[in-house]
Amino acid sequence: MSGSLTKQVDETHQLSKRRGGGTLRIEIWVDATGQVARFNLAYVNRALFQGDNGRVLGYDSAHGTWHRHYFGRVKAVKAKSFAEIEAAFEKEWLALSRSIEHG
Repeated sequence: MSGSLTKQVDETHQLSKRRGGGTLRIEIWVDATGQVARFNLAYVNRALFQGDNGRVLGYDSAHGTWHRHYFGRVKAVKAKSFAEIEAAFEKEWLALSRSIEHG
């Protein structure tokens, strides 16, 4: 990654108890060509998990590798694109929020 990055998305969404509570955090940085160069997608809920700063589920590119956080476990992920990572995060978060709603 050469050159500077621009933070394109910086969102925090507080979720209602009906949606599982907690916070969705989305940060995306792009390079000069508009390609995603760095990202952080996280669902944080300290009521469900105290470790990893309350991050229940997340994907990020810290330390130069793409990886997934799930209840404190971190595992490298192989994906062809950021869009694939984003879709996986959305699918997992929606399934998790549904299980909390009905739990």
